[in-house]
Amino acid sequence: MKNKYVLTIFVFAIWILFFDQNNMVDRMKMSGEIRQLEQDSQYYNEQIRKDSTRLHELTTDKDNLEKYAREQFLMKKENEDVFVVIEVEE
Repeated sequence: MKNKYVLTIFVFAIWILFFDQNNMVDRMKMSGEIRQLEQDSQYYNEQIRKDSTRLHELTTDKDNLEKYAREQFLMKKENEDVFVVIEVEE
């Protein structure tokens, strides 16, 4: 450590890696967070696409709306009985 250039480069590298405003540790954390947010964005965009398609189907076709109400909310007509079948995996 007697060489002042080596010592200066070493101190500079430590400063850049840990103490600078844009240090490498924070950059690595932010990169991981950005990747996670991009994956979340892709998932939510896909869900929006699916929901928009489903909404269009429900608003344009009365039969689809009736089927959805029967399946999701167990709605029925006055003269009908509803039987709920639950599949149990063993």
